[in-house]
Amino acid sequence: MKTETEGADPVRVLDVTSADYRRAFELFLAGTDEKPITHARLGEIAAALPHRRVLLDLGAGDGRTTAYLGRSFGRTIAVEPSAAMREKLRTACPDALVLPEPLDRVRPPEPADLVHLSHVLYYVPEPDWPDTVGRALDWTAPGGTLLVVLQNPESPCMRMAAHFTGVRYDLGPLADRLRERHPEHDYALETLELHYRTPDLSEAVDVAEFMVNVADLAALDLRPSRAALTAYVREHFTLPAGGYAIGHTQDMLIVRRAARA
Repeated sequence: MKTETEGADPVRVLDVTSADYRRAFELFLAGTDEKPITHARLGEIAAALPHRRVLLDLGAGDGRTTAYLGRSFGRTIAVEPSAAMREKLRTACPDALVLPEPLDRVRPPEPADLVHLSHVLYYVPEPDWPDTVGRALDWTAPGGTLLVVLQNPESPCMRMAAHFTGVRYDLGPLADRLRERHPEHDYALETLELHYRTPDLSEAVDVAEFMVNVADLAALDLRPSRAALTAYVREHFTLPAGGYAIGHTQDMLIVRRAARA
């Protein structure tokens, strides 16, 4: 793990309620192919469900994906603890039931045919992953599907995060634990190849900073410097024809719950 040198400008800790976070997130969304690719796959999974009565989105964020999926369901329940994100969520999904409690305290009022847990486990201590996902599975209706989405541990994005912070996430061991606990369900682990692209170095560095915030930067003894992050982006993400591309391959754990409870 690389740390900052004395006196260097450290990368920022981006709180989800801050303007800096929102700007970096919008830059990321403007340059990534994530939404069209992931939405296409999510749409296929939703279409294959035996029932589409209820969608439960855990950590729904600004509601863009919630709104896309919600069009296929009779009712949408969205869980989002962040007040800033809930404002956007309610705009994107005005008919959804929005629950503000964190995952360890929320109690959805009914089981869902599709439960979506996307990019949330970064904020859950890894030893708690099986219990957290186990609760999400309990909220999945018989015959329904639970989706858990996280960065692939070998993606360029996560290799960068590991280089600077030592943090590495992997859904594979979680899938194995769930199979041991609940062998009656069906499990699959898929990978989606995604890329962020920009012609501008400063924007690429801002998005790289956003990406390394998957780690709890505030807990590090020394944060990496902006200069070191910029050098990493130049070395690893420069395109031969100009501009920059950061791969952020995602893993999707698909748990199809047994038809009988």
